[in-house]
Parts: sequence; structure tokens; C-alpha cells
Amino acid sequence: MSSMPCTKSDNAHWLFEWLGVEPPKDEARLTIAGQPFVYHDGILRAEAHYSSDQSQTSDCFGFKWKKRDTFESRAVLDTAQRWLVSRYGDVSKASWWNELGDKPLLLDAGCGAGLSAIELFGERLKHVRYLGVDISQSVDVAAARFKERETPGSFVQESLDSLPFAENSVDAIFSEGVLHHTDSTRNALLSLAKLLRKDGRFLFYVYKKKGPIREFTDDVVREKLQSLSPEQAWEQLIPLTKLGKTLGELDIEIDVPDDIDLLQIPKGKINLQRLFYWHVFKAFYREDFDLQEMNHINFDWFFPANAHRQTPEEVQQWCEEASLVIEREVVEEAGITIVARKV
Repeated sequence: MSSMPCTKSDNAHWLFEWLGVEPPKDEARLTIAGQPFVYHDGILRAEAHYSSDQSQTSDCFGFKWKKRDTFESRAVLDTAQRWLVSRYGDVSKASWWNELGDKPLLLDAGCGAGLSAIELFGERLKHVRYLGVDISQSVDVAAARFKERETPGSFVQESLDSLPFAENSVDAIFSEGVLHHTDSTRNALLSLAKLLRKDGRFLFYVYKKKGPIREFTDDVVREKLQSLSPEQAWEQLIPLTKLGKTLGELDIEIDVPDDIDLLQIPKGKINLQRLFYWHVFKAFYREDFDLQEMNHINFDWFFPANAHRQTPEEVQQWCEEASLVIEREVVEEAGITIVARKV
């Protein structure tokens, strides 16, 4: 194997030292922990075969994150940042970073286009060794976005279930809305937790199970889209997105007179669009988003073959199995956010 330095990114040097291999030339093939990789355009890429559901999910997100015009407006980024901070807290300034030593290794497990990491961690990213991993080609988009922001980062294209990293070698793990897109949310969580050092932090968000009509509708729509290409699925979702926009623009509030326990619909006042959104079908709406930006949100939900939903009790049990002590738990209609410490 050549020992020539990497030409695509100086940030890659620490990654290869950490992995215990010499920096390869572009297009070189190498084996790490018994797994075959190719180094292409400054990114390590696994030469692996995945389940059909994982392959479809990879295609879904590779397509979605390349549509940068659907998620990079100021309205979308500001909304994402506010939502992230409301759930995780201002973790960029958390005191526990000081416990993790100089330049702690932050693994972004399922980095996508790097949107969530950039918006949540901000300047903290310049004081860590950031490693973004994703099964899809979105790693290329993430690498470009980090470079545009002059933010250091290294990237690997591989499934979260097959990472060739040593146990107890990572200081912090961030996995925003990703574990449920693997073949098993539980297995992905347990697998990643093994990589985390003692007293390291695991920050993640997973989908929560919803009422019976939403669960039924979600599965029906997702199944209908599975035979389509990403481009076709995107177009198929446009009418649904338009309906959500119409409902939102009506701005009508209704009063549900009593709890409907059979459908898990609580009593009380609720906007008509939100009633549909939470209890009938997902049709995202924000008045400051355009139609394509709203469709991006709906596509993210409906098209991936793997999109498991779980209960808070399940997540708590899995954390216990993984030797994770929950320090912060935020349970919303949409999902479950966890900040946990490895013990």
C-alpha cells in the first residue's frame, strides 16, 4: 500500500492514523478490520452488499441530500437549528466536552449532508475530530458543505452496522434521525454504543410510534412508493404536500370535545392541519417553506423502506442494554431524543 499523503483532504491524516493504516492514493483499495474499502475523492467507501431495504434507503437519502435547493434556505436551516437545540440543549457549550480531552472524536453516525451536525454543534466542530459516516452518497454533499464552511471533517461511506472501528475508541456519537433507518434500530444502537468510550456521550433521535390511523397510513403510502425510483416517488408525493399546504393555509382551529382513546386523539383545540398531520397522514406545512422544501420533509418520511417507530419504553430498555445512562430525554409526538453517558 502506498504511503503517499492524501491529496483531497489534509483532515484525512488523523483518520488513517486512528484506523491504523497508511494514507492511500485516490482509487486505492484497502482492507480495514477485514473489510474491503476503496478511497475515492477523499472518502473511504465500503465495497459491501446490503439488504434490499438498506440499499433502497441508501438510494433514497443519496437522492434527497443532493437536492440542496430543498433544504438550504435560511428558513429551513433556522428551523432545523431551533428544533435541534430545543431537544438536545445547547450541547455545543456542554461542560462534558471538557471531560473528553483535547480534540475529542465526534462520530456523526448517519451524517447525511451534515445539516444537523453543522446547525447543532456550530463552532464546536472546529475543536473536535469530526467523522461523518453514512451509507449513502450523501457523504459527498456533506464533505462539500463542510469545505464551503471551512470546517474540518473526515467522511466514510459505510453502513452503521458494519463500521470497522475499535470498541471504546469514540468520544461522542451523534445520530440524528438515523438509527430507525437501519434494519434494526436496537441493533444499530447497541453496535454503535460499543464504539463509545466510558463517560462518552451518545446523542440520538428516533421516531416514536403514533396513533393507529397515522401508523396505518404511513405504512400504506410507504409500501406504494417502494417500487418507484426516487424521482418518481418525489413527484408522487407532491399532491400530498399540496394538500398539507392547503390545510395549513386555511388556518382553521377545531375543538375535539373528548379524548378519542380508540384513535389516540386527545381532546382540546388543535389546528386542522396539525390534526391531519399527527393523526391521519404526514403532510408537512410551514408558511415560510416553499412547496419543494415541504416535499423534502414528506419524502424523508415516506420513501425510505426502513423507517421503524418505537416507544419510549423500548428506547429506555435498549439504552440500559447498551450501558447508557440517560441524562436528557425529550419525548414529542414526532420522536424521542436522548443524551446519554456510557458507563
